[in-house]
Amino acid sequence: MNREDFPFLKKDIIYFDNGATSLKPKVVLDAMNDYYENYAANIHRGDYDSSYLASQIYDGVRERVRNFIGAKEKEEIVFTKGTTESLNTVIFGFLKKKLKKGDEVLTTKAEHASLLLPLMILEKEIGIKLTFIPLEDDYSLSYENFVKSVSAKTKVVAIAGVSNVIGDDRPLNQIGSYCKDAQILFLVDGAQSVPHTKTDVIKDHIDFLAFSSHKMLGPTGLGVLYGRRELLEQVEPFEYGGDMNNTFTSNGEITLKQIPSRLEAGTPPIAEVFGLDKAICYLENIGMERIEQYEQELKAYFLEKIKEIPQVEVYNKDIKGGSVIFNIKNVFSQDTAIYLNHFHICVRAGSHCAKALKEEMPIANTVRASFYFYNTKEEIDCLIEALKQSDRLYDVIL
Repeated sequence: MNREDFPFLKKDIIYFDNGATSLKPKVVLDAMNDYYENYAANIHRGDYDSSYLASQIYDGVRERVRNFIGAKEKEEIVFTKGTTESLNTVIFGFLKKKLKKGDEVLTTKAEHASLLLPLMILEKEIGIKLTFIPLEDDYSLSYENFVKSVSAKTKVVAIAGVSNVIGDDRPLNQIGSYCKDAQILFLVDGAQSVPHTKTDVIKDHIDFLAFSSHKMLGPTGLGVLYGRRELLEQVEPFEYGGDMNNTFTSNGEITLKQIPSRLEAGTPPIAEVFGLDKAICYLENIGMERIEQYEQELKAYFLEKIKEIPQVEVYNKDIKGGSVIFNIKNVFSQDTAIYLNHFHICVRAGSHCAKALKEEMPIANTVRASFYFYNTKEEIDCLIEALKQSDRLYDVIL
């Protein structure tokens, strides 16, 4: 659907790497160009019209994001450089000063490096205990296994809303409700969930949520950190600089601004925020429920077609989400990706930044085809036909 809005799709290319980054509709590109052509000024600084107008638009996008994820206040929305910075800000700017030696953080081995690596560093620095919730046989995270893993020392649950590799839609509402009742902090990596399913931070009792613009039709270099006000106000800034302080003197007296400005030092990604505004409008006009349903239809179609090719093994066929991970038997995943590139089909190969998952799965590297609403069944047919001819894979790539 809506394929005519995406300039990239005018090329002879089938794009199935939406889990890495999405394509951008023209309205997003136009919004960024509009900033550079008609505003061009820095925000919150200039005493002239274009700066004032740019500031109004920038601050208005905060309200757009607030509404999109169901937050209470626009001040709970912080613009960052991406999911990675958002997660690092929470882990090193909040958890590091709140947790003590022996405190337990629950997570899984399926998590992205942007979540696991900072937690691992925190484990080394202050002696917290990182505990991995066992995954089900299909590598999904179940509420039952989560509950069994909670202990008296559990202080934080840190998981993705949707797994980066397996694509399972985690039971956030159940886990969030449990965390709220048990006074456990709930940190969610929303990089793969926010672009594909309706998000409600209040309903799901999420304390901190991180996600990226570029995976949801917006530009790169921009992310969002949501935090409940009373928690966000306790986060120490990740960076210090202009526009996040009220005053400072040479003798070290510093007064910082209130959230969210206090956590947005320096010149922000203004054009990117303009673009995110239009990306959210675009997604809302289609409808997140409609997007989620269509992606599931595409995956179901792929799974039915792939039955015709016994040499292809799918590892997440029982998961509803809009991505598939697979391998051609006895073929290295990157070789498959290079082979598919000859048919102008873009997929991802490797560990997908979830390198601890190999301790749970029988294989470390897979091919991932991740679908979005602008993909079609006809494109999947092309992928299936290419895979049917994979007996000549090395003749093609060598």
